[in-house]
Order: sequence, then C-alpha cells, then structure tokens
Amino acid sequence: MAGRITPAAGWYGGRSAAERQAKRRRRFLEAGLDLFGAGPGYRATRITDVCRAAGLSSRQFYEEFHTLEDLLAELHLYVNDVAQRAVLDVLPQVRHLEPIDRCTRLFRAYAAGATADPRHTRIASVEIIGVSPRLDRQRLDRRARWIDFLCEQLDDAASRGEIPSRDFRVTAAAFIGAINGLMHDWAVGWVDATLDQIVDELLLMLLGRLQVTDEQGDGEAGPASHGSR
Repeated sequence: MAGRITPAAGWYGGRSAAERQAKRRRRFLEAGLDLFGAGPGYRATRITDVCRAAGLSSRQFYEEFHTLEDLLAELHLYVNDVAQRAVLDVLPQVRHLEPIDRCTRLFRAYAAGATADPRHTRIASVEIIGVSPRLDRQRLDRRARWIDFLCEQLDDAASRGEIPSRDFRVTAAAFIGAINGLMHDWAVGWVDATLDQIVDELLLMLLGRLQVTDEQGDGEAGPASHGSR
C-alpha cells in the first residue's frame, strides 16, 4: 500500500528498525556467549535454548541466523577480535622495545584479552573445535593470521639487526600451536595451573628461541647478547 511504513523501515518507541534489529542480534549473541561459553556448551544447546535465554522467538532467531552454527561462528570471530584489539592497542607502545621485551608485552596483552572473560576462552579454545569443516577452516584462518602477525614482528626485529634474520614461520607456527593446545587443556581442566603459570611457560618457549642465534660461521649456537629475564 502506498505510503505505508513497513516494520523494516519504520520507527517504534523512538528506535529505528535497524536499531531494534541490532539490539535483537546482540541479545542472541549474549545468550549464545552464556550458553556456549559458560553453560552446557554448543553441542548441548538447542535453538530453543538460545531463544529462551534471549527472551526472543525462534522466528526472530531465523531472521538473524540460518543455524546455531552461524551463531557460534560469529561468536568465535568476536572473541578473536577482542584478543586482537588487546594486542593492537599495545603495539604502538612497544615498537621501540627490544624483541624480548616487545614479544613479552604483546603476548601478555593477548593473554589478558583472550582470558579476561572465561566464556571467550572456552569458545575460542574448546567449543569451536571439530564442529564442522567450515568452522575448522575459520579457526585455521584465524590461527594463520596470528602466525603472520608474529612473523611480522620477528621479521621487523631482524630487519633492525636485533635478532638474526631467518625464516620465522616454523617458530611462529609452533608457538601459536602451543598456545592453542595448552589453552584448550587449561580451559577444560586437564592442566592444573594458574593463568600466570600458563603465560610464563609459553613465554619461556618463545623467548628461549629468540635468545639463541642461528648456526653461523663455526656452526655453534649460543645465547644472544640480551640476557634472559
């Protein structure tokens, strides 16, 4: 009918349709965060559970997501973005530091961002694993981004003569893989340790690698000039 204001374009209660939709989506995301990250977990949750927790209908759910997996996928990206922002916020403050101090600060920022909310840790390290080929690809894509980021930091340090120049991809992949594995085991209770102990152990792995030079000249490797801390 000409002149009719449809729900998608109109205003109600002082809020536009887009604002109301964004609010509904946030309610579904918060419900999913609670159920997947603190409640029964993704595999034990149904769409009706999410709707009940959000106080919304299944019709409204399907206006936002096709499947429950879509909700998990969006939450996985969200919790990774939170950790990424924590690192990028610190990056300008540590560019002038030597590699060991810079990597230490960056990794502690990552750990703080990734674990400040235990629900984030569980979704990123536990709930996302083995759900589907699609989510496996998404998880590995985010892992690849972290590997690339670490390589960039190490390549930058090498270009400034702070550490020997080499291909850092294996080191970066091994370190990111260790983070994923240890965080999973810690989140599910297989590793009895505090977060500080987890962070310190992972840093020992990375910093120990940075404090050893590549084989050069006489084929011997020794500690770098920057002493252990």
